[in-house]
Amino acid sequence: MVGVDFAGAAIARARAKAEDRGVAVEFIVGDALRLGSLGRTFATALDVGLFHSLRPERRVDYAASLAGVVAPGGFAHLLCWSWRNPFGYGPERIRRTDVRRAFGRGWVIEDLADETLDTLMDPGSVHALLASIRRKGPAGRPGRRPGAGA
Repeated sequence: MVGVDFAGAAIARARAKAEDRGVAVEFIVGDALRLGSLGRTFATALDVGLFHSLRPERRVDYAASLAGVVAPGGFAHLLCWSWRNPFGYGPERIRRTDVRRAFGRGWVIEDLADETLDTLMDPGSVHALLASIRRKGPAGRPGRRPGAGA
């Protein structure tokens, strides 16, 4: 397991939590818009709270960055703030069209569902969108899941 964050302080907190819990995770200070620099590929990538913090014009760059590390047939799962949140503060609200626009090339959106996200804010959770997005294989064909038989 690998965790990536741009903020060194966030990585330090996550590393301490993992050590306290006895969980083996490699943490890297890095840029989510340049994930290819990791030099690795993964079957699955999880994003809880990054997509909704990106400026709209950077979301396509983020999808391309994920494509550099998610193996063909692999998945990216995003949990982000939903447009349904009524608050006048917080991150940008994400609509289904925002996800579709960002992941329109090289990906297949398998599921895009309403969800909740636990938070320290009152009332304890917010509306969220949960996206399960599969990376296409060569020539745009749906990729086989990594590790799947021939």
